[in-house]
Amino acid sequence: MQDHLDDLRFAHVLADSADAATMDRFKAHGLAVESRPDMDLLSDTETAVEKLIRGQLQRSRPRDAVLSEGEGLEGTGPRCWVVDAIDGLENYGRGVPVWATQLSLLEAAEGGYRPVVGVVSAPALGRRWWAAMDHGAFTGRSLSSASRLRVSRVAKLHDASFAYSSLTGWEERGRLGGFLALSREVWRSRGFGDFWPYMMVAEGAVDICADPLISPGDMAANVVIVTEAGGAFTGLDGDRGLLGGTAAASNGLLHNELLRYLDERY
Repeated sequence: MQDHLDDLRFAHVLADSADAATMDRFKAHGLAVESRPDMDLLSDTETAVEKLIRGQLQRSRPRDAVLSEGEGLEGTGPRCWVVDAIDGLENYGRGVPVWATQLSLLEAAEGGYRPVVGVVSAPALGRRWWAAMDHGAFTGRSLSSASRLRVSRVAKLHDASFAYSSLTGWEERGRLGGFLALSREVWRSRGFGDFWPYMMVAEGAVDICADPLISPGDMAANVVIVTEAGGAFTGLDGDRGLLGGTAAASNGLLHNELLRYLDERY
């Protein structure tokens, strides 16, 4: 079995660089609160951070491929780094501290690629989460100052906390009926969005979460962190692949019920 701890340490180095760059520009866009964020300006910031990370990868891991939203896929081979420079870009632009850089390493496996390393760094929250396959999931400010992540043991849906991104996505994709039924069944539901609900599932603060539309860059780091914390992560159809475009994460005990409610045939 390959040990991915060296890759995990390198991912932390990348996250440190990204944190410095994103925090330097955070709240520095001259946003007027009576208007929407300037998304072109925000995209320029995201692109600059993405290029920073890509440059470090090209110098230190030249044989690995890199996939990011802005520049797509570069390189070939059995290993691929996935970069989401600023997940929660709208929050970033509005001064809301709930945004993160997501970094993950995928390796070729039977049936496709599997995530083996994941780091989610949210510097405005002062939080970071990480995992390497078969080595557990952790949170803290550094590798040397960390606590282990474990999902909750909630086993009944009416005791569960459910996190989601927004109502519109569920309606647009014909899954609103199941979403509303699930929301009525659980103890509580909250719209956190982006990376955060998945990290809260890994921490045990939230029991189930789901998205009707998500990209591989948004998903890969979350997958390894949630599963290494003892949870389950699939698409809404139950497929464990990365390219299905939907996501469902849970403590494992509630996963089948989560999928039953959010199946598009509900």
